[in-house]
Amino acid sequence: MVAAIALLGRSRLLIRMTPPQHRVVVGADAGVTITAENPTRLPTVPTTVEVPVGVGLVDVTIPAVPPRGTFEQHVAVPTVRRGVLDVGPVTGVRADPVGLVRREVVWTTREQVIVHPRTIAIPSTSTGLVRDLEGQATTDLSPADIAFHAIREYMPGDDPRTIHWKSTAKTGAFMVRQFEDTRRSHLVVALGVARAEFADDDEFELAVSVAASLGTRAVRDGREVTVAVSERTPEFAKRAVRAVHPMPTVTPTRLLDAFARVGLADACLPIAEVARIVGRDTPGISVAFLVVGSTVGVPALRLAATRFPVGVEVVAVVCEPEAVPRSVRVGGLTIMTVGYLEDLRHALQRSVSV
Repeated sequence: MVAAIALLGRSRLLIRMTPPQHRVVVGADAGVTITAENPTRLPTVPTTVEVPVGVGLVDVTIPAVPPRGTFEQHVAVPTVRRGVLDVGPVTGVRADPVGLVRREVVWTTREQVIVHPRTIAIPSTSTGLVRDLEGQATTDLSPADIAFHAIREYMPGDDPRTIHWKSTAKTGAFMVRQFEDTRRSHLVVALGVARAEFADDDEFELAVSVAASLGTRAVRDGREVTVAVSERTPEFAKRAVRAVHPMPTVTPTRLLDAFARVGLADACLPIAEVARIVGRDTPGISVAFLVVGSTVGVPALRLAATRFPVGVEVVAVVCEPEAVPRSVRVGGLTIMTVGYLEDLRHALQRSVSV
């Protein structure tokens, strides 16, 4: 009873938390500031508030605040790994002197910090390696495209807008423009998330950064792009989930938000099966990037490449931290090994003959 009486009364403090930066990159400084204000004419007694940060809990000790005074304390938010962290709410804690009774007062709301993977600026996907792989226009003729080919005589069903009036005036018969059908390029980035395909977590983080760099570059270029990872099979599911999870490519920010949530899984499809589903369900693919770890061998990569339709150029990006960068051509498959994220830029700047 005496312990409960000790907790009666309201705190004279007003406690606020500055909202953290909503999105940050791995390794960037992030944090919140806890402000305690005493609007009264009397000093306050020392108190403690608790600030949940991710899965941890930070205790902030607020000393006696003088009348009309304030106290501020910075609380760091860890950004060494990708992820989504909840910060707050700030909870005031009051306890009796012997620790028998505890009273909590919630002062703020919960905020969220999305830690994006590190990405690197790479060449536009309209230049360098990607452009070389996509090749030239097709030889198929089309009545409506961007590459002018020839003039021919009008046929029933032709679009009147394609009539070439100068040729019509010279020949006395309707003549229409004929175009060459250019290749419609659709870029695919498939990231493996099966734990067995990566040597360790650092290798997976490199792969996430590679896939995120490729995907965001394609989005910024205004390309048609599909970014996909394997769906996970729930722990108690009766059968394996054989599907892929398409990631949002509306804006680079939305895509990076999704990459912040990607993690390794024990029960999911290998990269060859991911390639099969994406290749089957995505029309018009020109180039497909398969981003994998070092434990995926050449036979598995060649199998994955065969799962795409004929004519699709497949590039396997093998992520192996600190490895010497190299690029080899195995049949119709290009295998690039990167040891650092910067190696991706150099590899894409080089052209290859296909």
